Amino acid sequence: MGEQAIDTVGEHFFVGLRPTPALDDRDRALLQELRPAGVVLFKSNFRHDLSYEGWLASHLRLIEDVRAAIGRPNILIGVDHEGGRVCRTPAPMTRYAPAARWAKSAASVGRAMGRELASLAFNVSFAPVLDVHTNPQNPVIGPRAFGATPDEVVAAALPFMRALHGQGVIACGKHFPGHGDTAVDSHLGLPTQSSSLDELRARELKPFAAAIAAGAHMLMSAHILYPAVDARDPVTLSKRFLTDLLREEMGFRGVVVSDDIGMGAMKGYFDDSEAAVRLVEAGADMLMVCAHFTDADRARGFAASLVAAREKGRLDPQLLARSATRVKSLLARAPLHQVQMLSEASFRTHRAAGELFTAETAEVM
Repeated sequence: MGEQAIDTVGEHFFVGLRPTPALDDRDRALLQELRPAGVVLFKSNFRHDLSYEGWLASHLRLIEDVRAAIGRPNILIGVDHEGGRVCRTPAPMTRYAPAARWAKSAASVGRAMGRELASLAFNVSFAPVLDVHTNPQNPVIGPRAFGATPDEVVAAALPFMRALHGQGVIACGKHFPGHGDTAVDSHLGLPTQSSSLDELRARELKPFAAAIAAGAHMLMSAHILYPAVDARDPVTLSKRFLTDLLREEMGFRGVVVSDDIGMGAMKGYFDDSEAAVRLVEAGADMLMVCAHFTDADRARGFAASLVAAREKGRLDPQLLARSATRVKSLLARAPLHQVQMLSEASFRTHRAAGELFTAETAEVM
């Protein structure tokens, strides 16, 4: 098996680029070899030191270079864009307050966010947060969630999701099955929750069920361990969660993407590239590997393991084919947006859509 074969499993990868606004040569080589279905941009992929016109020109070159390197008719170009501190884009893109602060105007904010993201060629936003904020000591969710009850979350998240879709941006609900009751930041370590499946059904799963019923195309798995449901595997690697619960019981037919596997919660779980095989067997479709958290070149090893497992019969080829079909269907649904400058009048309208972020000392993540 040669390295060139890894592009036959490129559909199963979201790659986060290295921290530079110009395409790094190592990233270019990785994108050419793997041909991933998706890329993720972070704050460092934008020029924050230039005027709107200047950084937009730089961004256009990056998007063009990424598309040329991958060579697919369409790709998923994603970004975390929730509001509050979870905002990567420079001014004059609108910076909204955290989601809890504009929950009652979620549709208006969603439309504005969607238009601005589409103007930057993004066709995936890793939002809305579908978590229910029930633990005041939660160090990572807090006001990123729309509310403290399932009904509050559903009432805001569904209009937001529909508004994004209306602007040609695919919403990715997160973090399945719910990150709102944790006391550990999964960027740093693995949260362990004692909830039973019945307890999850009674609260955490309700926003996800509502999103699925409303036509969600994409969901992100959480890096959380629920020993009462699966004593061995965190959700991202759990067949009990991703296949038995999400796909079979809840009826989700869309794409499941992992949260970034370089996060602290996954320390040790992805040291062996065979973990990519376990992830697909669990029911996920796309593995996210971002340079922001780890070495993005690790994607080559993960892809090679998928190819080897398929060729040697260790990975059910029909299971892999069904997963690839889901991703290809999403790619067919994803609009091919062009980078374009928006007018100051558009930004004025957007700034009136919902409460703005005013914490001047906070960093854009």
